[in-house]
Order: sequence, then structure tokens, then C-alpha cells
Amino acid sequence: MRSRSPLAVVVVAAIAAACATAALSRPPATTDAKFGRPISDADIAPWDIDIRTTDGKGLPPGHGSVAEGKAVYEAKCLSCHGSDAKGGPVYGPMVGGIGSFTTSARVLTPGSMYPYAPILFDYIRRAMPMDKPLTLTTNEIYAVSAYILNLNGLVPADAVMNETSMPKVQMPNRDGFIPDDRPDTHATRCMKDCL
Repeated sequence: MRSRSPLAVVVVAAIAAACATAALSRPPATTDAKFGRPISDADIAPWDIDIRTTDGKGLPPGHGSVAEGKAVYEAKCLSCHGSDAKGGPVYGPMVGGIGSFTTSARVLTPGSMYPYAPILFDYIRRAMPMDKPLTLTTNEIYAVSAYILNLNGLVPADAVMNETSMPKVQMPNRDGFIPDDRPDTHATRCMKDCL
């Protein structure tokens, strides 16, 4: 069996390099892309679910009562969070702990740690149920939020949460956070003519 000639190997390598260089340096056939389509606001809407938690800007229209929330909770949340949100096989309690952040034995619950009630809505919408996130309806999320807030003693049993009432709930730990005043936290979004 005969080995390949070193000259043939060099020639083949040179040809491959020349082809690659030519392909990379070739200008595009046109400067106007002729594929895809412009994205519309309607296309973006399903992903545009940000909520400004301090005042609830971005909360969607809808509503849910404490009683409705209990029914949704028992159907879709109880298996992980336990009866009355006191803790279950997957998650710890979602009630209690109010005031515990001033001690060394902190109890992390929505009532003890969230500074603003819309955070609860936002978290439930994005992450729950754990095995099917983003499947609860807006009304179900408001209802479960109302139920959890009620279990924490933050809203009465007849409360109805919606985009207006939820930001008005005074969370116990609202003033328990230190503002981040580092200069790099004041970045502003810039999309054109930025300096």
C-alpha cells in the first residue's frame, strides 16, 4: 500500500483554505434581507409580562376572591404546599413569619419577606405550578394571591384582588429593605444615540 504524496496533501489543504477565504470575504448578494417578518406588539404581548412591583404597573385586568383562591389552591397547589399553605412535601410554609426578619430565625414567606404584594402575583404567574408554569389564568392568579394574603392576615376574608386593589395591600416588610444607592444601579435604558 502506497502512502499519499506530501505534495498532494499540501495542494488539497491549499485549495480548501482558498475556498474558505473566498467564502468569508464574499459580500452578501443583497443588503436587504428577504426572509422573516417584522415583529408586532401582538407577537411580543405573551412575553411582555413584566410588573413594576412598587405600584403594580403591568398587572393585567382580572380579579379573584379569597374564596375562589382557596378552591384553586386546593386543586392546583395543595399537593406541593400543603394544607392552608403551612408547608408540604415540596415547599415550606407560605404563611407566618411576619416580623421574623428582625430576628436571627427568619421565616421566609410571602407575608414576611415581600415588600410589595404584586411580587406575589408576578412570582405565581411565572413559576407556578412548578410542573406547569404559566398555565394559571389571570383570575386564578389573583384568587390564589388573595387566598395567600388572607392566610397571612394581610387582607380580609371577603377581599378581592385585582390590578387596583393588589398594589394597595400594605406588606409588613415594606420598609425592611435598604435602597441600593450604588452609582451603577442607576443605569438607564438606551436604544439610540447613547453616550
